[in-house]
Amino acid sequence: MMSADRLLAFAAVSFLLILVPGPSVLFVIGRALAQGRRAALTTVAGNTLGAYLLVVAVAFGVGSVVERSVVVFTVLKLAGAAYLVYLGVKAWRERGGLQATFAGAGTPRGGLRTFWEGFTVGVSNPKTIVFFGAVLPQFVDRGQGHVTGQMLILGLVFNLIAIVSDGTWGLVASGARNWFARSPRRLSLIGGVGGLTLIGLGVTVAVTGRKD
Repeated sequence: MMSADRLLAFAAVSFLLILVPGPSVLFVIGRALAQGRRAALTTVAGNTLGAYLLVVAVAFGVGSVVERSVVVFTVLKLAGAAYLVYLGVKAWRERGGLQATFAGAGTPRGGLRTFWEGFTVGVSNPKTIVFFGAVLPQFVDRGQGHVTGQMLILGLVFNLIAIVSDGTWGLVASGARNWFARSPRRLSLIGGVGGLTLIGLGVTVAVTGRKD
């Protein structure tokens, strides 16, 4: 249905985006530090389901509109690129504020509530919405047909990577609470590198695109 090179390229771009600590990652980390490993992994599960719902929405709705219109595609791509750069600049400027995410203590919550809170964060994550709307369609091979199926497969690849990455963040945070909490410099480094990566990804999205 699609070439291995295209699939690997999408996986690489997805990995770069997922690796950056955004709203979902910070939420998982905060839950891990406040409530421990089980809450973190439950949050990851809900988050992933929410993110894949965005994939389905793009594949069956927004994606088809983008696919048929060069103008819509270009506008969405540039808007998405601008927003990614904005998020990167914001992450860079506020990198010292990550300490607040680790400082609070939380009260225990039920597993179902934890899951749905993770789902809410995943389905409303602006970084993911921009990525699926502006970037995912660029990796679809229209000549092969089955555009909806290709988008669903690409979305599945994204979410599999997200499960591993977010789950790792949650496990590390739950196992090293004190190590993170007592070093604002480490937190600042995470935010700074993440911000620069988002800026680079935004620029890449802006200068690449489909050839019609």
